[in-house]
Amino acid sequence: MSTTSPPNSDCRMYEAKYPEVDTPVMIQVKEIGDVATHVSLLEYNNIEGMILLSDLSRRRIRSVGSLIKVGRIEPAMVLRVNAEKGYIDLSKKRLSEQDVQVCEERYSKSKLVHSIMRHVSETKNVDLEDLYIHVGWPLYRKYGHAFEAFKSIVNDPDSVLKSLTRVVREIGSDGKEEAMRRAEAVGTKDCLVKIKLVAPPSYVLNTQTLDKVTPHNNIKKILTKEQGIRVLTEAISACAAAIERHKGKLTIKESPRAVSEREDKLLAEQMAKLGRQNAEVSGDEDSEVEEDTGMGSSVDLDSTSSGITE
Repeated sequence: MSTTSPPNSDCRMYEAKYPEVDTPVMIQVKEIGDVATHVSLLEYNNIEGMILLSDLSRRRIRSVGSLIKVGRIEPAMVLRVNAEKGYIDLSKKRLSEQDVQVCEERYSKSKLVHSIMRHVSETKNVDLEDLYIHVGWPLYRKYGHAFEAFKSIVNDPDSVLKSLTRVVREIGSDGKEEAMRRAEAVGTKDCLVKIKLVAPPSYVLNTQTLDKVTPHNNIKKILTKEQGIRVLTEAISACAAAIERHKGKLTIKESPRAVSEREDKLLAEQMAKLGRQNAEVSGDEDSEVEEDTGMGSSVDLDSTSSGITE
């Protein structure tokens, strides 16, 4: 007797894994310490953040309890984000009245969208993050906020849903497509994950980073090779998890690593050659991929229970 794992019902509300610096976000207070308050970011699947007591108020603090309480939900301003370590520093004293209003209005809309998405996920037995990848986040990109799309659905559902219905029907039916979307979702705007087909079932994941410091909102951001390799490693893990849910297997032919421009050109030539060979000989699974652009990794995807034949 076989059992099926229930679909994932937890997911952040927005496509970005972490909030931008100088952005107000909705938090819930979890613990008040001697020097800092630990909070959860409600719009980002409750990832942890921290507010130093010195960032609670512009005024002299006489009583911390009068400023913040465990369980309270309120806005806070993002000061710093360390995506490498998952650290997020926030502030209450940096908030303006306009910041509070913007945050509360956005959160109210996002919470309503999230409740609808979770309801669809549970009633249709669909993974919530997959639903966001295929439906929610594309609507955010197109309409600015998915709430506006949902309002339009009431009067003109076809204009909103026509481009999405094919994708919705296919969620969960193709492990490869789901796995690739999962992998791409791991990337950030500074470190995009791209997938290239070599010859079925072989694919290459790659990204690009620069070893230099770039200013961003008065904070210096360092993009390194190590960051690119970490993002690709996370993308492979997400890819493998999606494939395994479909009783398949992901084989890593080469772990993520940095490559030179010359190696990138050699890879492009090799991929073109393998593509021509695959067109001539159907079903060839002996293709080998050695290198990739910037940071890269070679994997085989198989959404069937038979696994991979090397």
